[in-house]
Amino acid sequence: MKMKLLVCIIIGSSFLQIYCQNPRNSWTLLPNILVVEVDGSLGKQTLSCLASQEEVMKRGQYIVWKKNGVVEPQKGNSYVVQLEESLGGGSYTCHSKDGSLLNHTVVLIQEDETQKRKILVETDEGDYLKCSAQNYSGTFHCSWTWHKSRVGKVAFIKAWRISDENETWCYVDTDVQRWRCSTGQSNFSCSVDESGHGISCMDEQHCPYAEESQQIFLTIFVRTEHFLVESYSKHFYLSEIVKPDKVRISKINTTMVEWSYPSSWNSPYSYFPLTFQILQLRRGCKSCNPCAISKPTKNWRVHSTDRCQFPVKPAATAVCVRAKDAFCNSQWSEWSHLRLGRGKKSTKQRRQ
Repeated sequence: MKMKLLVCIIIGSSFLQIYCQNPRNSWTLLPNILVVEVDGSLGKQTLSCLASQEEVMKRGQYIVWKKNGVVEPQKGNSYVVQLEESLGGGSYTCHSKDGSLLNHTVVLIQEDETQKRKILVETDEGDYLKCSAQNYSGTFHCSWTWHKSRVGKVAFIKAWRISDENETWCYVDTDVQRWRCSTGQSNFSCSVDESGHGISCMDEQHCPYAEESQQIFLTIFVRTEHFLVESYSKHFYLSEIVKPDKVRISKINTTMVEWSYPSSWNSPYSYFPLTFQILQLRRGCKSCNPCAISKPTKNWRVHSTDRCQFPVKPAATAVCVRAKDAFCNSQWSEWSHLRLGRGKKSTKQRRQ
């Protein structure tokens, strides 16, 4: 009985050792960038310096490893990364005896998806990415909010039409700092905003006059300075995220105002009509946008002209106008407002 128990303990220990030697999964994000998925338990990930057996035989025992620039005690062609919870990520380099760089690998740690996200902040709508498009030309913008204690940077961007996932080839064009993803049906290019809080993308093969039959699928990998990486995804049609720019509004005379389509909106306007919402205000505030505190009272739809004239009431002190796609339940533009400059009449004027 004691012998059986001893055998069970040995077998159990061996299984645990083998299981913990490797993480759940590892894969290449970009050349020399390895993502290691962890679940919080102890694990190991082996890195190799040289692929050529001839080079290994020549230099193997003299290869020196560094982690984040600091010399490690491990030597030889293989290096074992110790994984413990979310630790183990870093920039690993291997060098010859004279200090020459032979190879390098950045190890990024991706925690189990069931664990609480730490890098980006969830929006009030329960999402992490907020996307919008000015028009139907194929360009869109997505933004996010970094967690105050986990500010990071973009590590990888992948954008494709959802039916092309298995055919998508993505790479980073370092000359112009653009991420590119190509398939047979779409060709996306993306760039990171200077602020680091968003990206701008364009489907260079998109035709605004054709029906959009396939959704855009977007995945953004972001990483921290501590080599943690997370992915955030979103899919949509352009018609779901389109948000026109502000309309242009001006005063014609004391009883008439005029507005026109945003210059960034697609033409002809008969094919891309907007619905306009107009609000006339009797009272306002000097230092705020009066449109934000009131509700619209009238809708006005225009199909074929880029200029619209609208009579205003004598008592109105300001006019607010905003627009949205006439055919889709998409976002309204921001309000444009025009103060009419009508002050209160003097007592003598009211009596006349």
